[in-house]
Order: sequence, then structure tokens, then C-alpha cells
Amino acid sequence: MIESETAHLQGMHVVQAGPREAPPVLLIHGSGASGAFWGPVVPGLAERRRVVRIDLPGCGQSPPAASYEVTAQADRVAALLDELGLADVDVVGHSSGGYVATALAGRRADLVRSLVLMSTGPSPDALLPQPAILKLMLAPPFGPLLWPRRSDAMIRKGINATAAKAVELPEELIAGVRNIPYRAFRTLLACNGAYLAERAMPERLAALDVPVFVIFGDADPRWEPSSARDYEPVAGRIAMLPGVGHLPALEAPEATLDLLLAFTGAEL
Repeated sequence: MIESETAHLQGMHVVQAGPREAPPVLLIHGSGASGAFWGPVVPGLAERRRVVRIDLPGCGQSPPAASYEVTAQADRVAALLDELGLADVDVVGHSSGGYVATALAGRRADLVRSLVLMSTGPSPDALLPQPAILKLMLAPPFGPLLWPRRSDAMIRKGINATAAKAVELPEELIAGVRNIPYRAFRTLLACNGAYLAERAMPERLAALDVPVFVIFGDADPRWEPSSARDYEPVAGRIAMLPGVGHLPALEAPEATLDLLLAFTGAEL
């Protein structure tokens, strides 16, 4: 069993696992999520890597922050890596976590060895219509009223609406989502949308001198799966997972782990 160590650093809940002397990998979750979303792939990664996963401010066990702009998030992550004494890190971002990872590489190239973008939408026009349950929970007038009254069953249904098929969701993951304040989530979504609208991801990545790998589910209901091809000019490899939706680490943990280990040079 892989032991983990938790701490509160730079305003974020941080969980580390694996040998401290091993090459580091940082896992950044997406909007409306927490570090618990990486749970199924952590044990395998931690056998070979020093795994650092975080709850971004306002998510999971991390308190709200004054700003949720993507660059501000990246600066907090950079300060965390500095505090931990880490550099040359493989950074994996899921969904909008890929925006934070990309901003980190752009602002602190010394910290990032490679980028893995998982289910990260490349541009605004790749966004698909939201599932009805998510619209109901997020948009006024019902969103602010329903959000604090969400049951575990409603949270599970909302998360599974982004998967290709229902997946088992551990209580730690549900609790992390339950803790996200409505205002923080709405602000996060707005800031992520502004970051993407300002400049598409392939254009941002083209300006960076860092290896980029892309993982997408070919049944992603949140982002048009074919939009993964938009990354072709900048990605060293694009992996499409058959029958997988927006949550590869939960829907196909073994395949996702194999890809992460291969991409980061720690294959079996």
C-alpha cells in the first residue's frame, strides 16, 4: 500500500505519495473537482514517481481565494513547487487543469519538464452543450438555490453526466465536490472561459519550449472529441481512448496510467 502525506501549503491542500527522491509529477484537477479525481492512478504512479496532487483554491479541502484567474492559479502552483524544492516536473492537467498547467509552463519554464493535457478543450468552439443536470445546478435562477442543497446522489449524477458510462465514485471525491462554494465554482468557470477565449490552447503551446502530450476520450460529452486534432501542430503525441468520456482517470484508470507512465518516461 502506498502511503501518502498531506499538508496545507500556499493556500492549497496538498497530498504527496511515492519516493521523495523519485522524479516528480504534479497532478492538477479541473473545475468542480479536487485532487481525489486522480485517486485510481496514484498508486501506480507512486511506485515510480514522487506524486504531488493538489486541491486548487476553492476546491476540495482548499479554502477560497481572492482570485481564480488562470495565471493567479499558476503562480500559486509555482510557489508551491518552490516551497517543496521541486523543478523539472512533469505536469498533468485534467480539463481546465490543463490551462493552469500551460500557464505554469509559460510563466515558470524552469519548473516544467513536460505537459500532459487530459480532456483539455483547445478552443471555445470545441465546447459541447452542457448536460441538463449541470445547467440546472449552475445557471440562475435555480443554481444558487440548488447548489448548497445538492445530495450525494445529485453530485454523482452530475459527475457521471460527463462520463461515457457510469463510474464508481468514492466518497472522498464526492466530499471534495460538495465542499466547493457556488460562487467559487462560477468564478472558476468564468476565468477559465476568459483564458481560453483570449488565446486558443494550440497557440499558447506553440510559444512554449516544452514537450506536450494530449489524452482525450473519443466519447467526451463536454468537448468535441475530434477537436483533439487541433493539438497536432504542438503535441508530440495524441492518444484517443475508445469509449471514454471526459474522465479518463476514473473511466479507464489502467489505460490512463499506462499512458502517463509512458509519456513521463517511467513506463513498465
